[in-house]
Amino acid sequence: MLEIEDVHTYRGQSYVLQGVSMRVPDGTCTTLLGRNGMGKTTLIRSLMGLSPPRAGHIRLDGEELTGLQPFEIAQKGLGLVPQGRHVFPSLTVEENLILASREAARGNGDGGAAWNLDRVYEIFPNLRDRRRNRGGELSGGEQQMLAIGRALMTNPRILLMDEPSEGLAPVIVERVEEVIRSLRGQHLSILLVEQNYRVGVSSADHVYILSKGVVVWDGSPQELDAAEDVKHTYLGV
Repeated sequence: MLEIEDVHTYRGQSYVLQGVSMRVPDGTCTTLLGRNGMGKTTLIRSLMGLSPPRAGHIRLDGEELTGLQPFEIAQKGLGLVPQGRHVFPSLTVEENLILASREAARGNGDGGAAWNLDRVYEIFPNLRDRRRNRGGELSGGEQQMLAIGRALMTNPRILLMDEPSEGLAPVIVERVEEVIRSLRGQHLSILLVEQNYRVGVSSADHVYILSKGVVVWDGSPQELDAAEDVKHTYLGV
């Protein structure tokens, strides 16, 4: 389980996260929703040690991650699909995947099944077809698939997905939804950060809403669907 307890994070002089607490139980998809500029990506950066919190605790299965370097956090089992994809444009698809590969650790949250090239290509057959193409030659949707595959190749215990539907055509967004549901079905622990309400809720076991650096609501997707005032106030839905 990933536990986030009373996390406070600044970006420069801006006080972004103001006491965020939430949990990502094993084998579930937890979604964090919110408008632009509410602190969602800052939370992901805090979890990965890229924007270290000034106060609070981040624990993975009881082990403190706060204060560790990003590479140490990755080695502990957090895998990141970053906002904007950020694939390596000069490397081939296969080189992007191999570069990130790491052996599965005990308790990787996926029933012990290791992620390797064959398994990634099984869920992303387009990547197999394009494996010798450079990352910069791929479409936006293919780059998103590559970014997800690259994170899976780290054999994460928790997969962090930051706005995976951003900037994609509707048909590709549907494909991303299918992939998230498939990973959830394989009991991979996921923290999904989304601005797209449908994508976030359709895949979630539990939902949090972040507004101005504070968690203002949490509950089940069904409860959120029924909370019209919450959706209108904080999500513009």
